[in-house]
Amino acid sequence: MQRLISILLENEPGALARVAGLFSARGYNIESLSVAPTEDPTMSRLTLATNGDDAVIEQITKQLHKLIDVIRLVDLTDGRYVERELMLIKVRASEPWRDGVRHLAEIFRGRILDVAGSSFVIELTGSRQKLDAFIDALDERCILEVVRSGAMGVGRGDRSLRA
Repeated sequence: MQRLISILLENEPGALARVAGLFSARGYNIESLSVAPTEDPTMSRLTLATNGDDAVIEQITKQLHKLIDVIRLVDLTDGRYVERELMLIKVRASEPWRDGVRHLAEIFRGRILDVAGSSFVIELTGSRQKLDAFIDALDERCILEVVRSGAMGVGRGDRSLRA
């Protein structure tokens, strides 16, 4: 089962490497990873997606709590949350794909950011499932490049991750 874990950690050199090293040393996989400083420049917020049953996720969270750089963490999938991912996708914009790609981008509420003679760069945001559905809807021969941010999430309502 896919889990989304949000972590506040010290914004220090090596903090991300220690988190990644923990996963690597124990044979756990990171499906996606997104990290950036918070409103407090001494802290970063790291959001990672991983897979595992409840026992594996419990072990991961216990090990993460032991890391000196980790201030606080929450498994967002234990409650209500909003998840988004950003994707930039470069597609062929020549005939016969040009009109179809433009129409598909509109349906998925994507924005065409760049128009070149033979390609479009489209920006889409949404759940992983929405982005996957957009890729599946395209003819694979028209896809030139795909760049994805990885999942980012925040708890809904009063639920928040603060130091």
